[in-house]
Amino acid sequence: MNQRGGHGFSVGNAVDWNLAAAFGGKLARPEPPATDYTRTQAVTQLAESARAAEIPVREVTGLAEGEGIPEARVVNRPDWIRAAAHSMRVMTGGGDAAAKPRAVSGRIAGVQTGAVLAFVSSGILGQYDPFGDGGGELLLVYPNVIAVERQLRVNPADFRMWVCLHEVTHRVQFRANPWLAGHMSGALAVLTEESAEDMTKVVGRLAEYVRDRRSNTQEAEPNSAGILGLVRAVQSDAQREALDRLLVLGTLLEGHADHVMDAVGPAVVPSVATIRRRFDQRRHRRQPPLQRLLRALLGIDAKMDQYTRGKAFVDRVVSTVGMERFNVIWTGPDTLPLPAEIDEPQRWIDRVL
Repeated sequence: MNQRGGHGFSVGNAVDWNLAAAFGGKLARPEPPATDYTRTQAVTQLAESARAAEIPVREVTGLAEGEGIPEARVVNRPDWIRAAAHSMRVMTGGGDAAAKPRAVSGRIAGVQTGAVLAFVSSGILGQYDPFGDGGGELLLVYPNVIAVERQLRVNPADFRMWVCLHEVTHRVQFRANPWLAGHMSGALAVLTEESAEDMTKVVGRLAEYVRDRRSNTQEAEPNSAGILGLVRAVQSDAQREALDRLLVLGTLLEGHADHVMDAVGPAVVPSVATIRRRFDQRRHRRQPPLQRLLRALLGIDAKMDQYTRGKAFVDRVVSTVGMERFNVIWTGPDTLPLPAEIDEPQRWIDRVL
């Protein structure tokens, strides 16, 4: 039994996480060229913006009232990779970081994981890690913030505050609703435990998926298209349900953060309209073929879709019932939207409110 109470050998114990962190750090892309003054200014300003963003985010969301404001940790790419490796080990049920995983396979998995983290590390602006040290921490990746604000040609101070509004919203979400981390961890436990399931059943589900795709009977199902559809095709019913829970939660969290960012933005970010327009254009810009493939395989494009669909859901519900009644959504797992309700918010309103 792993540390989360499941059965079988968890994926978290099959990866050499120390190797993943070290190898990923070596592979991380170099930081954008900047003077010591620029780097110091970015680090200081991001930390200050994370503190300043907390109160307006709480006021808009109505969450985390009366709690202290924790400090954000401003990091470089290797620092983020180390933090992400630690978080992934905890999320996937890994034991003590000093424990030795399976000798050869663990090192191979560590190298593969490190390579993935290195690729992702150049695109992460910030992240609230509910499994980080101290019961959760907000990470802001200053080299990436500098790179994107230059690419978009926007006011650095405004952009840094804008980024912090989104990421601080995630911190508020989790600190105000501690059950969210356990909900995520429980779903991940189902997804990452090794299974002794007969391979013929997996192959049979894959064949059924191909037949359904040919007859276009799967398109109406939530999360049935593209890479996600292929992943779900080879999963057991329990794994598909767990994946859907994670996707719905991710869509809600990202959409809620984008909604709050736009609601707060005009009051604290003078150039918010320009930043939003240019940032959205950047999200939808075509990538080279290899990068598009990697983004699809790693689920990054699915995450981009989460922002759009999630924000549309939150916008609609809040405009219909107000933020106070919307906050019923944080009561527990049963009040989270179902997969089909994300694109039809009225169904969630009718079911829950």
